[in-house]
Amino acid sequence: MTLNKSLVAAAVAWMVVGTAFAQTKEVTFAHQDMLVPLRTVMESGELEKATGYKINWRMFGGGGDVIRAMASGDVQIGEAGSSPITAAASQGQDIKLFWILDDIADAEALVVRNGSGITGPKDLKGKKVATPFVSTAHYQLMVDLKLEGVDPKGVNVMNMRPPEIAAAWERGDIDAAFIWDPVLSKIKTNGKVIATSGSIGKKGYPTFDGLVVSAAWAAKNEAFMVALVKALAKADADYRANTAKWTAESAQVKAVAKWTKADAKDVPGAMALYRFPSVEEQLSPAWLGGGAAKAMTDTAAFLKEQGRVQEVKANYGTFVTTEYVKKALAK
Repeated sequence: MTLNKSLVAAAVAWMVVGTAFAQTKEVTFAHQDMLVPLRTVMESGELEKATGYKINWRMFGGGGDVIRAMASGDVQIGEAGSSPITAAASQGQDIKLFWILDDIADAEALVVRNGSGITGPKDLKGKKVATPFVSTAHYQLMVDLKLEGVDPKGVNVMNMRPPEIAAAWERGDIDAAFIWDPVLSKIKTNGKVIATSGSIGKKGYPTFDGLVVSAAWAAKNEAFMVALVKALAKADADYRANTAKWTAESAQVKAVAKWTKADAKDVPGAMALYRFPSVEEQLSPAWLGGGAAKAMTDTAAFLKEQGRVQEVKANYGTFVTTEYVKKALAK
């Protein structure tokens, strides 16, 4: 009897230790409402099945919120635009950009309300313009004003998260907004686009959305990181090869709509405004191979000018890694 009790006690102890070990295979992933193929991975549960990790998918209203959650240790992997990623790097946060989620291209735009009398950036003087501060949209709004010779102090630039912009637009509280989908599609129904991230990017100020990870966490969870990159590459490749099949009725688009709270009928058109780099393009000089670091350097100069960061780092390449993409390609 004593032996049996000892065996039971040992078995219970092993179960407790085993459970504790299993629970360490857990990650919190902060996502936003960008309309990207990654949402199909989230819906399918394939990454959880492939890795055995419990993934806590948490939605945030903006990149600044994601970065703050990562700084606190609550989040290990997050989606953010190049502007909040640059802000985090400039402040010395221990993160690595490991995947270009999307080239924003024309997926963010400056929309002015019909009847506002605004035909170009110069007409924004004295107007109420909403955008999420420290976002890529905020960065490009301020760059566009500067390029057009408009003093930003003469424009009432308001800090609002996407849902707040949608509500303010509905009430008629704002004259213009620089924002992305799904809010962009909603406000375009009674507004006009006068500039896009793509048109401003062509002037030398490109922006992107990226995936960043806590460097320390990534180093301890390399296999998960490689599996994640493989899943991302597969989802993006499926979209690029089968764009016409991603209709409002398709399972893929329904998944994107579900995880972003978008209207499925708006998703195909909105996704067409982005570009999703292939694995080879990820590694190229245009992106992780150099272009992303250059874009971050330019963005950091802007953020310092705006008083959002204290210093511009000498080399933003130290916050970018190609390690997990290369290992995903090799396996």
